[in-house]
Amino acid sequence: MQLRKQTRAKATLVASLLAAPQLASAFYLPGVAPTSYKPDDLVPLYVNTIRPAPGPDALLHSPFSYDYYHPLFRFCEPKGGAQSVGESLGSILFGDRIKTSPFELKMKHNETCKKLCDGPVKYRKGASFFVNRRITEGASLNWLVDGLPAGQIVDENTDTEYYNPGFPLGQELADGQPSLNNHYDITIDYHEVNGNPDQLRVVGVIVEPRSKKYSGDVGPDTCKSALDPVVLNEKSDDNDVTFTYSVSWVPSPTAWATRWDKYLHVIDPKIHWFSLVNSAFIVVFLVLTVMSVLVRALKKDFERYNRLDQINLDDLSGTSALEDGVQEDSGWKLVHGDVFRTPSHPLLLSIFLGNGAQLFVMTGFTIVFALLGFLSPSNRGSLGTIMVLLYTILGFVGGYASARVYKSMQGEKWKLNIALTPVLVPGIVFGTFFLLDLFLWAEGSSGAVPFTTMLVIILIWFVFSVPLSFAGSWLGFRAPAIEPPVRTNQIPRQIPPTTTYLKPIPSMLLVGLLPFGAIFVELYFIMGSIWFSMIYYMFGFLFLCYALMVLTCAAVTVLMVYFLLCAENYNWQWRAFLAAGTSALYVFLNAIIYWVSRLSLGGVPGSVLYLGYSLLISFLFFILTGSIGYFSSWWFVRKIYSSIKID
Repeated sequence: MQLRKQTRAKATLVASLLAAPQLASAFYLPGVAPTSYKPDDLVPLYVNTIRPAPGPDALLHSPFSYDYYHPLFRFCEPKGGAQSVGESLGSILFGDRIKTSPFELKMKHNETCKKLCDGPVKYRKGASFFVNRRITEGASLNWLVDGLPAGQIVDENTDTEYYNPGFPLGQELADGQPSLNNHYDITIDYHEVNGNPDQLRVVGVIVEPRSKKYSGDVGPDTCKSALDPVVLNEKSDDNDVTFTYSVSWVPSPTAWATRWDKYLHVIDPKIHWFSLVNSAFIVVFLVLTVMSVLVRALKKDFERYNRLDQINLDDLSGTSALEDGVQEDSGWKLVHGDVFRTPSHPLLLSIFLGNGAQLFVMTGFTIVFALLGFLSPSNRGSLGTIMVLLYTILGFVGGYASARVYKSMQGEKWKLNIALTPVLVPGIVFGTFFLLDLFLWAEGSSGAVPFTTMLVIILIWFVFSVPLSFAGSWLGFRAPAIEPPVRTNQIPRQIPPTTTYLKPIPSMLLVGLLPFGAIFVELYFIMGSIWFSMIYYMFGFLFLCYALMVLTCAAVTVLMVYFLLCAENYNWQWRAFLAAGTSALYVFLNAIIYWVSRLSLGGVPGSVLYLGYSLLISFLFFILTGSIGYFSSWWFVRKIYSSIKID
């Protein structure tokens, strides 16, 4: 009877596994559920933040974004006023401010030269000056139609056309004057589901903005004629602008599930692949070289130490001569009584390591979720939301790791450790973020996180993350202490002078350079995504670079610690953390180079904002890589000292 039940259970499991692919293909995992429309159904067009975009010189001239309905832009609002559209926490943090619009788009219903407002919009001196400055800076309008960003067709260095989200607010004329785009030619691609004319889905949105100075009434053919561009006179209060739009619906063979493929495009993909493969080969070669040198050196050390132990047993009187090539104890075995001595400032180190473990696990889970398709661009703000939620939940990991490390270091201020682990590093991050937000508020930028969202983050922090961290710390301190494999001497050993390359600054600069080499290519694309509002979706490349960075960081830090111990320097804990964390210095220097080569932020607020966010990212990267270096070195040190006999 029991055997029959087991057989049925196995059969059910096999049937479930076989059915899994069919179930998985029944819905579109990476995005939201599709919306089908019938002819003449209203398709909503939402407006989003007006973001800076690179100008004709390919440089970004401002980091500030603005609300679409900022009073000085004077854009037409829908009847009853614009309404905010519900957004996720990550979407708000990344600067999205999505609202309704007065555009009326009816499925398969073409429109020509339709007026957007009841009458002309008047721009006074202040508004004209403001709009002209934004045009000069390369401001870009961002619309959403059925969740798809409205964009323009771009063909850059390849034979493949792709859609670039956003389109310019205006452009500079030949004489250098800025002209405002007041007419929009909207082309919407739609797809019939299984040939059903009553099931139509939006699969592409293209907008071609134009500048047309209308005089008199606007008829169906007025916008088709050649007209002078709209130039706002900054010295006059009499600038009347009429906004119009045309809509064209075009059938498309593109399926709804693949509609984002047009937006996900890699510029110069061959160069990207070549750089990535080249970096991967270099990093793998370095790791293999380090490991081979380390294994060979350790093997010789173990053989020498074991032969010494055998000689000491055979010759208790000490009169026999040593074997050729065998000398007295030297190198890392000499410091066995000090290698597990408590480092300076153990409380601060344990707090950093706990937060580093939390960041490490959070980053790994985030990349895995992205690889599974849960962080698709169609789920706006999903990346920021999942990172906040994961960091909150993983407060337990941070508290537990910090407590175990601090207890193994024989720390006595355990209450302070429990209190500071969930507060110190997040407090530094939140405080810096809040100060930078003040610059955004001062500039009137929509990128400033609302005060209510700040309160929500603080609430999540103290209601969920802090208690979870306390629970992890409580379990960590209740667990038995991690005992070192060798005893620690009461009197610390004197450290002899070291060679130049093992001194703190040279060794840190050497060790930190190699992990940075594993990620610098992908870092270029991530920087473009952050500052140029480009869609980042290459999570497979990111996973590969992250794995290479972790391996490199661990290998080179272990090698440095080995050389340090051979030089009879047993202060390896902080050295391992700081040397691996120095990768963050190269990340910040890379940000400075990017600032000089790709950005042209003339004002002080923009420069402070860029440098502040770069320092914030570098600080978190410092905590992450430093923790990787420490834990790998800790494992290595315990491994080698537990493999030798100590008298």
